[in-house]
Amino acid sequence: MSDLFETLVTERQNESTRHIDRLDTRQIIELIHHEDRKVSDALQKVIPHICEAVELIVGAIEKGGRLLYFGAGTSGRLGVLDASECPPTYGTDPGMVRGMIAGGSKALTESIEGAEDIEQSGAEDVDLLQVNKHDVVVGIAASGRTPYVLGAMKRAAALGCKVIGVTNNRDTEMSRLADVTIEAVVGPEVILGSTRMKAGTAQKMILNMLTTTAMIRLGKVYGNLMVDLQPSNEKLVFRSKRIIKIATDASDLIINRAFEEAGGHVKTAITMILTETDREQAIELLALTGGFVRKAVELAKR
Repeated sequence: MSDLFETLVTERQNESTRHIDRLDTRQIIELIHHEDRKVSDALQKVIPHICEAVELIVGAIEKGGRLLYFGAGTSGRLGVLDASECPPTYGTDPGMVRGMIAGGSKALTESIEGAEDIEQSGAEDVDLLQVNKHDVVVGIAASGRTPYVLGAMKRAAALGCKVIGVTNNRDTEMSRLADVTIEAVVGPEVILGSTRMKAGTAQKMILNMLTTTAMIRLGKVYGNLMVDLQPSNEKLVFRSKRIIKIATDASDLIINRAFEEAGGHVKTAITMILTETDREQAIELLALTGGFVRKAVELAKR
């Protein structure tokens, strides 16, 4: 076991922080910040692999497939977090992006460390979600060797899925199972073994890139505005109308009327205003252009 940990960058002692317990508060924070800055540089090196992963995700969703995350501990929580943000942000069906964590929902708020050691549990969770060849499965593990995650990846591959690995070490077992592996090697942690730090930050940034880029590619964004959000509370209703305002520069009267007529659907309201059409015509334009506002406006002009 000790030999195995010696090969993992995430399990090595960080020479730069060896005496961190002797520092004052300001010095500790500055040292943590210095180490965190290395995350961005590490991600720059793996952008080509992130791009490959996005292409797999977009291709799957366009064909009716899903994006499914599997992880344990911090990695699992990050997957669940990213998945849970997609419906309110991009108006996706809750089943389109899902996150599974070793130990189940209880593990989101409590540490259930032993759950990650059961490879069969990962395979069982894949079956629980009725994963099929049209889906993309993303395994997330700082070490690249978490049994639960590997079990999910193996089962998904056997079902014909495209499989992506997200890890913080090189040449791990995960890389031998995945179609695309994103190896964000951020170096030893500030505190030995605390992979919720730099490794977790890198994973969070990667998942943001995967879903954000995929949603842009799928027409969920107009300019840099999220136009498929679900206005499910007062704050989001205000945000929705503000987005319509920025996109159209229309008067409040026109915005409020379009918003109501569109049933609170921001993308439809924007299309109505920019193309000077009614709700039914706007919906038809969006349907003809795959849900892209820009393309719908261009079509209306032609």
